[in-house]
Amino acid sequence: MQCQICKNNVATIHLTEITEGHRRETHLCEVCAQKQGLTVKTQIPLNELLSTLLSAQAQSEPASADAAKRSCPHCGITLREFRKNSLLGCPADYDVFEDYIRPIIQNSHEGGNAHCGKVPSKASKQTKKQTKLLVLRRELQTAVREENYEAAAKLRDRISKLLEAEK
Repeated sequence: MQCQICKNNVATIHLTEITEGHRRETHLCEVCAQKQGLTVKTQIPLNELLSTLLSAQAQSEPASADAAKRSCPHCGITLREFRKNSLLGCPADYDVFEDYIRPIIQNSHEGGNAHCGKVPSKASKQTKKQTKLLVLRRELQTAVREENYEAAAKLRDRISKLLEAEK
């Protein structure tokens, strides 16, 4: 597919925008995307990332025999199958294998375990600041819930600093 702007290069960036129920697709090459102010980050496919993390974890600390035999009551997948294929069978697997999956997700997301979305590079400073505050407040709630008071104090201070800068 050709870039819709320059019509010379192959489109490698595909944007889909849905506004008021109308879908609009834009196909751009990397050069034109950068000219439009879209940042392009190379990402590793999720399956590849999970496979790498799973194999590293399996080598460093093998799961107990009990955990390896555990299976999901809904779809029947076992931990062994998940390790082999890097694919879960159903949403219930996140709960069934939580003790095994959570560290993998946290390692791949720099300690986080919840999706917090992305902020467009062209977003206003206020929008970016509000998004940052939301993320910090969620992290603070988690730190307090886990009784990690040192981390909670640091997060509280960061939130206060952001709020003071607003005044």
